[in-house]
This record gives sequence, structure tokens and C-alpha cells, in this order.
Amino acid sequence: MRKFTVTAALLGLTALGVVVPTATSQAADSAAAAGCGDKWGSRNGYMYAWDAYHCAGDPLIATPNTVGDWGTANWDKASSVMNRGYTGSLSIVKFYEWQGHAEGPNEGHACLLPGEAWADDLSDNSLSDGSRADNNIRGHKWVSGGCATNLT
Repeated sequence: MRKFTVTAALLGLTALGVVVPTATSQAADSAAAAGCGDKWGSRNGYMYAWDAYHCAGDPLIATPNTVGDWGTANWDKASSVMNRGYTGSLSIVKFYEWQGHAEGPNEGHACLLPGEAWADDLSDNSLSDGSRADNNIRGHKWVSGGCATNLT
């Protein structure tokens, strides 16, 4: 009887271990969607970047323009980004590790397509040169393609 009780207890704990992470993951996904989802509206031609994850708080920058240098006050702070640009030509936001849209083997970039809408946590994204995307962006421009890496 004792062997059966121990086996049943282990099976119960194993089943619980499978259920708990799934519920936690679903709750985290729901919270992330609510944060950026709450900020989403109709397409207005703007790109947004936030210092916080999940588009929390006020944006660091919100602009319809290409900005090659976000200024030292906003450098290396973006943790979530949003593309509310219009679809069609120049609808992709290309984010740059260095100001001035510098590109090269040691100068990373990553793009956010209009259909992706937002990247709510840049800590799980990398730029084209392999560097982290979180807190590592200094400028952006609107492009029609030419992206080696996409934020998702």
C-alpha cells in the first residue's frame, strides 16, 4: 500500500508541475497583450518605443518620421516598441544599434513589420550583429525591406 501511495503522490506532483508553468505562461502572455494591446489603436503612421516592457508608461519616442538619433536622453533605453505605421511602401520600422542609421558587420539592426504590431519585451530579441535588442537602440527609419533580423 505504501508503494502505491508514494507512486500516486509522485504522479500527482508531476501532473501539477506540468499544469502550473502552462497557467503561468498563459497569464504572462495575457498580461503582455494587455499592456501593448491597450496602447494599440488604428494605424496612425507612428513608431513608438518605451523604456519599460509591455509598452508601460509614457513612450520614450513617438513619431511618424525617420529619426537617426533619438538623442542621448533616449539612447539605449527601449525595452518595447510598436509599429502603427501605414501599410504599403515604407511600412517597416528598422531600428539601429547606432545613431545615424549605421550599418555594417558590427552595427546591428532589427525590423518590426506592420503585421507584427509590437515587440513587448526586447530582452528576448537580438539585433543582426548578435547583440541584444533590449536597451540597445539609438535610432530608426522607415523602410520597405532590407532587414536581416525581425523583432517578433
